[in-house]
Amino acid sequence: MAALVKVACLAVLCVALIGAPMADAITCGQVTSSLAPCLSYLQKGGSPSAACCNGIKSLASGARTTADKQAVCNCLKQAAGTVSGVNNKNAQNLPSACKVNIPYKISTSTNCASIKF
Repeated sequence: MAALVKVACLAVLCVALIGAPMADAITCGQVTSSLAPCLSYLQKGGSPSAACCNGIKSLASGARTTADKQAVCNCLKQAAGTVSGVNNKNAQNLPSACKVNIPYKISTSTNCASIKF
C-alpha cells in the first residue's frame, strides 16, 4: 500500500511539473523532460499519448520570447540527432499530431536562427 501511495504522489508531481508554466529561460533539460513521454511515438509512430501532447503544448505555450523559441528549436534539433531510434518523419509530424503549431520542422537540418517567430 505504501508503494502505491508513493507511485501516486510521483504521478501527481509529474503532472504538476508538466503543467507548470515555464521559467524565464527554457532549458534543454525542460525540453527533454517535456517530450520524454513522446519517445514511443517518435520511435514507433502510431498516435502520441496525451502526456506527450501535453508536453509539447506546454513547451509551445511556455516559449514566449524569440530567444525561448530558438532555444526550444535548438534543443529539439539536438534531441532529434542524439536520441537513438527516432524516426525523422514521426519527429516532423509530432506537432501536427498533437495539434500544436510551430513554425519549423523538428529535424537535425532545421536552421533555428533563420526562423521568423
